[in-house]
Amino acid sequence: MTEPTYRLRRGTPADSRAAFDVFLPAVRDLAARQGNPWDPDPEALWPRMQPLLDRLATHAAEWWVAEDRASGDVIGYARSVERGGLFELSEFFVHPDRQSAGVGGALLDAAFPPDRGEVRAIIATTDVRAQARYYRAGTVARFPMVAVEGEPHPATLDPALEVVTATLEHLPILAEIERAVLEFDRGDDFAWILERREGYLYRRDGQPVGSAFVSRAGNGPIAALEPADQPAILAHVETRAAALEIPTLSLEVPMINEIAVRHLLSRGFHIDSFYTFLMSNRPFGQFDRFIGFAPPFVL
Repeated sequence: MTEPTYRLRRGTPADSRAAFDVFLPAVRDLAARQGNPWDPDPEALWPRMQPLLDRLATHAAEWWVAEDRASGDVIGYARSVERGGLFELSEFFVHPDRQSAGVGGALLDAAFPPDRGEVRAIIATTDVRAQARYYRAGTVARFPMVAVEGEPHPATLDPALEVVTATLEHLPILAEIERAVLEFDRGDDFAWILERREGYLYRRDGQPVGSAFVSRAGNGPIAALEPADQPAILAHVETRAAALEIPTLSLEVPMINEIAVRHLLSRGFHIDSFYTFLMSNRPFGQFDRFIGFAPPFVL
């Protein structure tokens, strides 16, 4: 049997930039094939993405890279995270020059083993080759997720909605809200997000009804215990985004979240043409009241 031209090894934090240098051409290639060109400046995008990639590097459940045997260059990588019983494939990219050579299958088997997680989930691109692998891995496409984007403007706020700036003291409440909506919570990641994004807890009559995170570097997650509270929460998020002078507010919205989509469209936002699918081994969560973490590596 011919020896593969690549070898797998576990990733380390020192591989973060090499992983980024695989991610960027892989997504650029997919976007071009789908008629939706995307060509950011790598040196401008890297500083924005580095904190998230570094976080994933140190908190991955599984992280594997594929190296070219001859050069030692990283040609692909796959990574997963685990929060309670939720096991998510966060990234799965192979350099366009090395795709369709067995690298992807080996990486996916290593980073997304079939015996991990009560719920196994993937935010999947529309690449049909990757989706076929995800079906073979036991997951099913549940619904599309889209970036709903627009220029934020101050909105009329609901005077009955109490807005509380979230701190570390509120972590148990943030986790409780997310468990009620998703069945799982992101644990220590809440503290990490609070260091980088404004966090808010929303109450009515003294009782928590939702939470949100907003910043110039990315937004979400946003959760509401009742779908009907989302317009009021989103009005506050948009108002904060306007105050932060965010030129484009982009939110990762499950398309089954009709209240959020309709509210944002009524505010002049639009649905971006690049979208993903949430895939999982079984239905879970109440996504009619949830907006995901952006950029959409994980829920």
